Amino acid sequence: MPEISAELISQLTTIDTPTACNALEIVIPERRGFGYTVEPLVCTRPELGVMVGYARTACIRAMHPSDLRGSEAREMSDGYYKYIDSGGPKPSIVVIQDLDGDAKGYGSYWGEVNSNIHYGLGCQAVITDGSVRDLPDVADGFQMWAGRVGPSHAFVHTVNYGQPVNVCGMRVRDGDLIHADQHGAVVIPFEVADKVLDAAAEIAKREGVIIAAAQQPGFSFDKLKEAQGKAAEIH
Repeated sequence: MPEISAELISQLTTIDTPTACNALEIVIPERRGFGYTVEPLVCTRPELGVMVGYARTACIRAMHPSDLRGSEAREMSDGYYKYIDSGGPKPSIVVIQDLDGDAKGYGSYWGEVNSNIHYGLGCQAVITDGSVRDLPDVADGFQMWAGRVGPSHAFVHTVNYGQPVNVCGMRVRDGDLIHADQHGAVVIPFEVADKVLDAAAEIAKREGVIIAAAQQPGFSFDKLKEAQGKAAEIH
């Protein structure tokens, strides 16, 4: 499984997710139209800022009880938590696809108990198209992005883990590098992870020229074109 330095992970948290997406358009332009969330998500704690981590993946259902019983059900549950703990590098972000179709979010896997378990196992956040609950009691420092907020866990259970998922249009494989903030999330390919910050800095310089011009008294279309020309010369 690919892995990058803890220093680079820390550095990537200094840019927001829209900036990360902009940078990816430069360093890997073929990824311009995919690899990020395209449907609304509730970010329960935007004040926690940017998070970057390695994906752990799973699928859940909640409308009906699991087909597994007894030891088989316990084996699935134990296997999932073992995977969260030792399935790859940390920090991790678990990406959960809800398989209940139009009723996704029928029951929440996420609340006070699971947030504390996952946070203790080195997982700093969840991204799910399902639901979350217990918002005031979620583990300190744990972030949640969800399709909605709901009150019950219903018959929620894990269906599989470690497999590719699609959450809000973002396809994620086990071990992918995830960058997320209040806007949503994006997968950063490992082969360009060390190029994202330089690209982001170049974008900031170009945008800075235009923004500075726009904030000056007497700004006009002609001055906009002049600023755009200066910005285009920055490499």
